[in-house]
Amino acid sequence: MTNPITETLARYIATTILNQPKRAIREDEPLISSGLIDSFHLVDLGLYVEDQFGVRIDDAELNKDTFDTLAQLTALIEARRT
Repeated sequence: MTNPITETLARYIATTILNQPKRAIREDEPLISSGLIDSFHLVDLGLYVEDQFGVRIDDAELNKDTFDTLAQLTALIEARRT
């Protein structure tokens, strides 16, 4: 992982959501469809993304089609920042 957005997201998820600061999360690892992140944590992650990266996330985007992997989430953030 060399993308700073992806690294920031992985660190936040491992430390804050999973309470496992040493856990490595792959860019393609399913977060929602695997059950790693539940719906409550998904909302927290959405709020974090908005605050940390200054992008707007619509409530309808809080799903596995948009937020299931770090790669998907990074792509969404990058698209919104340009």
